[in-house]
Amino acid sequence: MLPADLFRAPGRPGGVKGVVTSSRRTTLGGLLTLVLFGASGGCDSARGGAPIEDGRLQGRIAITGSSTVAPLVGEIARRFEEEYPAVRIDVQTGGTSRGIADVRREIAEIGMVSRVLRPEEADLLNHAIAVDGIAFIVHSKNPVPALTHEEIVGIFTGETRRWSEVGGGDREITVVNKADGRATLELFLSHFELRGEEVRPSVIIGDNQQGIRTVATSPDAVAYVSIGTASFESSRGTAIRLLPVDGVDPTLEALRDGTYPLTRPLNLVSRADSNLLVEAFLAYAASAEVHDLVEAQYFVPPVE
Repeated sequence: MLPADLFRAPGRPGGVKGVVTSSRRTTLGGLLTLVLFGASGGCDSARGGAPIEDGRLQGRIAITGSSTVAPLVGEIARRFEEEYPAVRIDVQTGGTSRGIADVRREIAEIGMVSRVLRPEEADLLNHAIAVDGIAFIVHSKNPVPALTHEEIVGIFTGETRRWSEVGGGDREITVVNKADGRATLELFLSHFELRGEEVRPSVIIGDNQQGIRTVATSPDAVAYVSIGTASFESSRGTAIRLLPVDGVDPTLEALRDGTYPLTRPLNLVSRADSNLLVEAFLAYAASAEVHDLVEAQYFVPPVE
């Protein structure tokens, strides 16, 4: 059983939200046919108690994990449910580590993971659905123009304590760091070759929205969060600004052409014995049919 507070992750609005076109129905039907006949030799019922009646999928999928991936998966799930009304897809956050653990313990059918899988996680199947990056954000009124690799290390290790040392005002820096178990923290530490104990945070946060709220209400704060989430909030007028790193702006174009230094895949993971309902959803989530939703979330579709 999943916890009683299971919720469906809110998605950000997309231009075609709530619309299932005839061409999309055809594609969904084609994906379902491929999954059915490829995995089951043409049988008319899914493994694991997910029956198919009159060619229609039915059943429930539980998805847990990365808060970065959850809004996108929530939008994909809504579109899938519109085509298959007898399917219920529940999405809950809690971090990449939770998503992996829940799939392994069979608490969830799918885990959301915002990093590359490790060698010791090879028991899980990986399904790439988007590309994201990590942006460093400050309050929109902070005058600091950009940060270099060395300046970021100095700020987060406590060697640099005032904004005036990196081109800003003469004010003390509030360092916002991610909690343990978050994939964003792992990428940050790996890229800057730091150990967790070397970071000297003023505030520790969990998901991206917590980091954005902290910076938007703290003129002297700096945090690192998902480029997609930060870009979306900035477009809505939230009082944050995404800083260039080593002269490269954290934009979707920089993610596409590979020039931005802090990029990562957004993945869904599953067990090898997943039922056909799960396999059909995974095939759809990794298909070009949802690239409009990927881009509406300010992410980049994966390279095919």
